Amino acid sequence: QVQLVESGGGLVQAGGSLRLSCAASGRTISRDTMAWFRQTPGKGREFVAGSRRLGGNVYSTDYTDSVKGRATISRHNAKNTVYLEMNDLKPEDTAVYYCAADTAAGEPLNAEYDYWGQGTQVTVSS
Repeated sequence: QVQLVESGGGLVQAGGSLRLSCAASGRTISRDTMAWFRQTPGKGREFVAGSRRLGGNVYSTDYTDSVKGRATISRHNAKNTVYLEMNDLKPEDTAVYYCAADTAAGEPLNAEYDYWGQGTQVTVSS
């Protein structure tokens, strides 16, 4: 059984930072396109960041405009884990953050994601 488990969310002040983790089990995700999404009750699921393998340990990254320059998606393949570091957090970053895997390794914004985590709550206070 494939599982993605997010962790690292919490309550932070505006201007602060967090590192979210997505630990995968049941399959090796180093070849998969990985992404982070976020969702609020009043808004649809939003793409935040994605990582696509180009070859070896080289990956391309994509970010939505609202987090560009503030967020970094990275991998530690030996731990089968993907991270999302977010800096200069803003109240509008408040959401449940989900990680997802596309086993077909598609382009992150157009990928069909096969597996999803349970989500981790990020709350940014002003």
